[in-house]
Amino acid sequence: MSIEVTPSGQACGATVRGVDLGQPLDASTIAVIRAAWLTHHVLAFPDQSMDDDDLERFTLSFGGFGDDPYIAPIAGRTNVIAVERRADEQAPLFAENWHSDWSFQEVPPSGTCLLAITIPPVGGDTLYANQHAALDAMPDDLRSRLEGKLAVHSARFGYAPDGAYGFDDQATDRSMDIRPSESALDTQLHPIIRQHPETGRPGIFSCLGYIVGVDGMPDSEARPLIEELFAWQTRDEFVYRHRWEPGMLTMWDNRSVLHRATGGYDGHDRLLHRTTISGQLASADQGPV
Repeated sequence: MSIEVTPSGQACGATVRGVDLGQPLDASTIAVIRAAWLTHHVLAFPDQSMDDDDLERFTLSFGGFGDDPYIAPIAGRTNVIAVERRADEQAPLFAENWHSDWSFQEVPPSGTCLLAITIPPVGGDTLYANQHAALDAMPDDLRSRLEGKLAVHSARFGYAPDGAYGFDDQATDRSMDIRPSESALDTQLHPIIRQHPETGRPGIFSCLGYIVGVDGMPDSEARPLIEELFAWQTRDEFVYRHRWEPGMLTMWDNRSVLHRATGGYDGHDRLLHRTTISGQLASADQGPV
């Protein structure tokens, strides 16, 4: 059976059928998947029968493992984390704000893989916002104020000791093993508008939350600009809503999309296993990608 790629009909995303991810993939199949990934930014592979060995092998087909700070891996693994919520859990929903995974790193991951294990019958969709489309449609005035500027990225609001997932959060009943740290106060610069390192297509990188400032700009000016950007880049016309199924593997391009979790499944368990695909340094004139 040949590989079939069906676009979602929304701002990004496609479903891929005709490939068994529980088996090693040959070079030609990997090339077809990579091409679809770069085109559609989010790929969903339904009806897969995979374990963590398969998940890790698939991840390595697209690059090395990225570093997942602040979340402990599952027992017996180094590169697999559990995105988990119990039916009776009362802690605030994890990852419900828009973001690009670990954009505060010097070399953020190029992609993320998420394998559905336990999926509730309602709720739990993931939203993705296409940042190439957002830039293409951006008003000239806003774009001119962003061109050439470097964003200050940090994990402080999430993973510092006093952040959303800090020491106070550790006293809740959260099932995920989150490890806050003073290192979350560190900062890293990345261009707000930059070229995708593989396709060359310009897009917006990351958003409010991990972006805490603009290099060389006072906070009184930077904050309104970041908020104006955020309001634009998360508009409904740039968003794809992904509905999960048990046994589905989804991979997305952190260089092209933002994402966020949604709730609506109280009273049901939810469990997915996650890996990250390592990023890479761009040419010296472009900076980290």
